[in-house]
Amino acid sequence: MADETPTPGVPERSGARKAKKAAEPEPPAPARVVSIHAHPDDQEFTVAGTLAKWARAGSHVVSVCITRGGAGSNDSTPADMTREALEKIRETEQQAACNVLGVAELIFLDYPDGMLEATIGLRRDLTRLIRRVRPEAVVCGDPTVRYYGNMYMNHPDHRAAADAVLDAVFPSSETRLIFPELLDEGLAPHKVKAVWIHGSDKPDTFVDIAETLPVKLAALREHKSQMGPWDPTEMLTLWAREQGVPRKLAAAESYRRMVIGGP
Repeated sequence: MADETPTPGVPERSGARKAKKAAEPEPPAPARVVSIHAHPDDQEFTVAGTLAKWARAGSHVVSVCITRGGAGSNDSTPADMTREALEKIRETEQQAACNVLGVAELIFLDYPDGMLEATIGLRRDLTRLIRRVRPEAVVCGDPTVRYYGNMYMNHPDHRAAADAVLDAVFPSSETRLIFPELLDEGLAPHKVKAVWIHGSDKPDTFVDIAETLPVKLAALREHKSQMGPWDPTEMLTLWAREQGVPRKLAAAESYRRMVIGGP
């Protein structure tokens, strides 16, 4: 019953609105998509099934890594590895993963891994990118979620990246006199129609990835420097099954979908 209680001042959180949303079909694949994340492998863990499905449907998918993943992790990064050497490895792995998914273009923004902040400079760079690519949809994480269960704290780079992406989408990319220097670069304002936010604790949109889950797994396995001998099949299959439960789907990726530029 608690889930049906309206939130004061937010009418779309009413029980009637939720019931209507539950009956809505999966939205069609957007024509142009930008998937923006902090690190190489972030999108493969989270939204790769959706991106592969959209690419198969004809979407032009652009993937953006804000960092090159040079910090790695203590579990999988050799003690004698340098940031510079690891960045080259991870760039190659990310390109291979994007090739598996059918991603059309991969972009790195070269911010430092492990020290990402949602600065005005990052917002400007993301605004520039959105105005150049002019996507119908943007895919990113949820900056408001700090914990998942009681075993995983959301990486600060993930939260900073998502914060900057959302601020770039609105209001920066669509407002002419925010970052007017971009006008001098020939980059006119662009209004994104929808933002697909993964990792939300209040998802309302579900993508059936039963056919592309094997593609997602294949793409994730390209990140050999991070996976090591570990096989992600069991964990990602469980995640997909859990996300599909609200729609009785065998495998899904779930999102909070913000429709900000029309249906």
